Amino acid sequence: MLNHLKLYLKNFDWIMLVAVLLLVSFGLIEIYSISLGQGGPYLLNFKKQLVFAIAGFLILFVFSFINIYSLKGFNRYLYLFAIILLVIVLILGNNIRGHQGWLVFQGFSLQPVELVKIILILFLASFFANLATKVKTTRHFIISAISVSFLIFLVLLQPDLGSAIILGMIWLVMVLAAGFNKKYFISIFLVVSIFFVASWFLMFKNYQKDRIINFINPGINSQKSGYNISQAMIAIGSGGLAGKGLGLGSQSQLKFLPEAHTDFIFSVIAEELGFVGVLLVLAFYFIFFWRCWRILPKIKNDFGIYFVIGAAGLIFVQMFINIGMNLGIMPIVGLPLPFVSYGGSSLVSLLILVGIVENIIIKSKISY
Repeated sequence: MLNHLKLYLKNFDWIMLVAVLLLVSFGLIEIYSISLGQGGPYLLNFKKQLVFAIAGFLILFVFSFINIYSLKGFNRYLYLFAIILLVIVLILGNNIRGHQGWLVFQGFSLQPVELVKIILILFLASFFANLATKVKTTRHFIISAISVSFLIFLVLLQPDLGSAIILGMIWLVMVLAAGFNKKYFISIFLVVSIFFVASWFLMFKNYQKDRIINFINPGINSQKSGYNISQAMIAIGSGGLAGKGLGLGSQSQLKFLPEAHTDFIFSVIAEELGFVGVLLVLAFYFIFFWRCWRILPKIKNDFGIYFVIGAAGLIFVQMFINIGMNLGIMPIVGLPLPFVSYGGSSLVSLLILVGIVENIIIKSKISY
């Protein structure tokens, strides 16, 4: 047992882990910094996030050591579990910040869709791995599309546009990796366009429409629906090269910047730590993606390859959209910055994801 543990630790990707640890640390530092000017409730947020971070890293190590490939055979049951979770939250969930996406227990809130993202990656990795030696047909494409569409539909009922986009992008990244004929992607564009128009009239709330309108024209209503984007861009621009210093950002400390600890924590980093701080955060993300890319040729099975691609795709797309929201080049869809923003469900789920990736890396280096 001890030798087995030593073998695992020897083959653990410590560089990836350190990059993730530094991203989480950046988030904790900024959440604490925000709390300095915004009072007690925000200090409680810091304490909660610290607890979630410690628990998340412990769970990361657990998932890195178990036999993750045993989950492949349960992909259909996991998919069914994801549907049950999303239905439960629609019936019993609490409405927080405009959508019914949380289950609340003893003061702690759980956002099931964060777990659903991992389950979708597992499901698609298993599905596409089974097709690795087969000709990929229209039937296979449609089955995968319907599977993700049903989950997206349930998430949009909350309504959580940001998470719905992430689920769709996970599928798109993995379909591209699976090597389907390019003609299928024209149909994707047409279906998404029709679905977007229908959702605009039937599903989107007024505040979601305002966010999209403000993305197209940020200055149209900078004092109301465009206020968040305007303040985020002011915060980023005011940071300069080295920033104003921790706890000294005027936009975040004086409460000009809404949701500073969640959606717009990137703007806080830019304001307080400047261009240098932003470069460090981007460097840590780059290291994570580099380690994922570096291991792909060494993974011995298709399931592991697809899972790592899906995991890296999820984190990259969510990072890109969040930073784009802060810069005003993407619509505000309520997505946290991975590993950095406040949110226990998101942080723990992402650390589980990293744990599974580490598991695949370890097993690609050793044989029994």
